Amino acid sequence: MSQDKILIIDDEASIRSSLQGILEDEGFAVRTAASGEEGLAALQKGAFGLLLLDIWLPEMNGLDVLRRIRMMDAPPQVVVISGHGTVETAVKATKLGAFDFLEKPLTLEKVVLTVKNALRQQKLEEENLHLREKTRARTHLVGRSPAIVRLREEIKKAAPTDGRVLLTGENGTGKELIARLIHDQSLRRDKRFVEINCAAIPDEMIEAELFGAIKGAAPHAVKDKKGKLLQADGGTLFLDEVGDMSLRTQAKLVKALIEQSFEPVGSNDPVSFDTRIIAASTKAIKDLIGKGRFREDLYFKLNVIPMFIPPLRERTEDIPPLIDHFLQAFAAEYGKKPKTMHPEALKAFLNYSWPGNVSEVMNVIERFVILVEEEEIGPAHLALLVETRERETGAGLPASPPLAEALEQFERTTLHRVLLRTKWDLVKTAAELDMTPEAVQARIKALHITFNE
Repeated sequence: MSQDKILIIDDEASIRSSLQGILEDEGFAVRTAASGEEGLAALQKGAFGLLLLDIWLPEMNGLDVLRRIRMMDAPPQVVVISGHGTVETAVKATKLGAFDFLEKPLTLEKVVLTVKNALRQQKLEEENLHLREKTRARTHLVGRSPAIVRLREEIKKAAPTDGRVLLTGENGTGKELIARLIHDQSLRRDKRFVEINCAAIPDEMIEAELFGAIKGAAPHAVKDKKGKLLQADGGTLFLDEVGDMSLRTQAKLVKALIEQSFEPVGSNDPVSFDTRIIAASTKAIKDLIGKGRFREDLYFKLNVIPMFIPPLRERTEDIPPLIDHFLQAFAAEYGKKPKTMHPEALKAFLNYSWPGNVSEVMNVIERFVILVEEEEIGPAHLALLVETRERETGAGLPASPPLAEALEQFERTTLHRVLLRTKWDLVKTAAELDMTPEAVQARIKALHITFNE
C-alpha cells in the first residue's frame, strides 16, 4: 500500500525537522520546503495528499501560497500553521480552502490528529468521485455475448497489473468506460483516474496539457499548470483518441515512458511519475504509422495489452439486456415507472445496425423514457420519434431546392418509411424497394439514417 505524501512549508528549520520526524514515525512520506516558492515548485513536481503551510513566510506569505494552490488542477488538502494566529487569519485561510488551522507551539497529539483528519476527508472526497466513476463504468459492460464475456475476462487479467492497455473500437462502444473498469479493478483504484482527449485539444496545447507548464511558457499558461500525467501520479491516465496526438508530443511521451520522468514545458527540471497509461483510438494505429502520423515505438509501448471492443451490430444478443438496463436506469433517474418494450419494437431494435453503438442505444432509450407516456413502447412510438426529424428536414428545404438535394431528400424519406414498416428488416426492405440488402445498408449509411433522428 502506498504512503500518503505530505509537504511541509515552513521557514523555521527546527519546525520542519520536528514535523518531519513526527509524521515519518506515523508512516507518512514527508518532504519539506523553506519558502513558498520552493514549496510551489515541489507541488509542481510531485503529487501530495496534504500540505502543512506556515502563514508567515519570507517574500511570498502563506495566504499567497494558498491562492496559488487554489488555482491548481489537483490541489492537496491544506492545514495552515502559525505562531501569530488570529481569528481573522484563520477565517481568510479557511475561505481560501484550508482544511484546518494550527497554532504554534505545536503539540504532537494535535498535529497527528489534524493530519489524519485532513487526509481522511480527502480520501472521502476521492471515494465519492471513485464511486460515481465506478457506476458509470459498469453501465457499458452490460451484455451476454461471447465478445463481452471474453472482454470481462481480459479486464480481470489485465487490471491488477501495471501493463499498458490499448483499447480499439468504433465510436460509442465504451472505450472510456472500459478504461475506468480496468482502473476500478486495479491496485491503483484508490488513486485518481484522469483522462485527456487528444482529439479535442489543439496541437499547440496538447504538450502542456499532458506534461504541464510553468507560467508563461505555453499558450494560455497564465499560471503554473500541473499536467495530466502528474495529476494521475499513482493512478491511471486515460489517453483517449491517442491517434490524434501530435508527433512532437508523441516523441516526448516515448521518452517519458522510457525514463519514467519528464520536463514540464518551460522547465529544465525533470519530474518523476508513477502513472499507468491506458490509451484508446477509433482509428487504425497501424494505418497511421504507415502514413507517418504515428510513431511505431510509441505504438509498441502502448500496445502491451491490446483490447478490441466489437461494435454492437456484431453482438446483437447484447441489445435486449442493454435496453432493459437503460429502461430501468432512466426511469429511476427521471422518477418514472419502468417501461417495457413491445416485441415488434424490439424487433426493430434488433434489425437496426446501430452505427452509434451502445451510446446510441442509451440516447434512444432516454428519449423513449422522457417522451413516451404509455407503459409499453410500441412500433408507433418508434415511428413518431424517427419521423420528427424527417418533417423538420423537409420543412427546412428552400422553396426550389437543387435537383440533387430534392432527390436525396425524397430517397431518404422513402427509405425511412419502408424501414419503419418492415421494423428495420433489411431483407424485407430490399425486396420492397427492388434492391439488395447490401445496397440498402449502404444507402442507410450514405443518407445518415439513424434512430437518433
